[in-house]
Amino acid sequence: MGTLGPLTFSSERLPFRGTLLNTLTVVLGSLLGLALGRALPDGLQGVALTGLGLVTVGLGVKMFLSGRNVLVVAASVAIGGVLGKLIGIDVGLASLAELARQLLGSEGGFNEGFVTASVLYCVGPMTLLGCIQDGLERKIDLLSLKSLLDGIASVFLAATSPAFGAGVLASAAVVLVVQSLFTALARPLQRVAERRELIDEATAAGGAMMLAVGLGLLQIKKIPTEVFLPGLVLAPVLASRFERTIVAGEQTI
Repeated sequence: MGTLGPLTFSSERLPFRGTLLNTLTVVLGSLLGLALGRALPDGLQGVALTGLGLVTVGLGVKMFLSGRNVLVVAASVAIGGVLGKLIGIDVGLASLAELARQLLGSEGGFNEGFVTASVLYCVGPMTLLGCIQDGLERKIDLLSLKSLLDGIASVFLAATSPAFGAGVLASAAVVLVVQSLFTALARPLQRVAERRELIDEATAAGGAMMLAVGLGLLQIKKIPTEVFLPGLVLAPVLASRFERTIVAGEQTI
């Protein structure tokens, strides 16, 4: 057993161990948050959620500013939102949340917690880069750091209310599925990870979505953030296309 980032995990040969660690921290953080939420007065629960919302907005701004071409990011998010709506990402995720709610016997607020946490845990750059590192190098430095951050976020999110917290707990299943998929596809995704400019545009698009999550946590405006998830895929594609267009133009001149 060796030390890998801020956390430790045994057996370096265990497949998907970074994702398993991340899933575990979300589960443990959610359970702790649910326990604390029942013990805290309602006013303190609201303060904790507001604080997390402010941090999420700040993180979203930082991620958005990492982009190199605002037009690429704007097109990615806008077109991604249209595609997401056409293929029914919001409807599908809402149906999944409702199924989980019924299976767990939870009340109102569960679906919002499930969707909010699922998006929050999956849009950051550490998700993709950490899974690629785990899949190719069997190292979980990035995912162990992400696990720590997600675990802390889970505590504050789950403390909001029992129903919302149950949704946050259920989102651990989304973390498990999404990150396992990215880890399994690490080799074909490596090309994207090796080009910093493509990662920067995907990060900026994720920052816009993170801002939307933060606004929802602050109860300023509820935005169906999950609809814009295709923008994370479109951002590096459009950035690569834009770069090739510029190069072709320079060669023509």
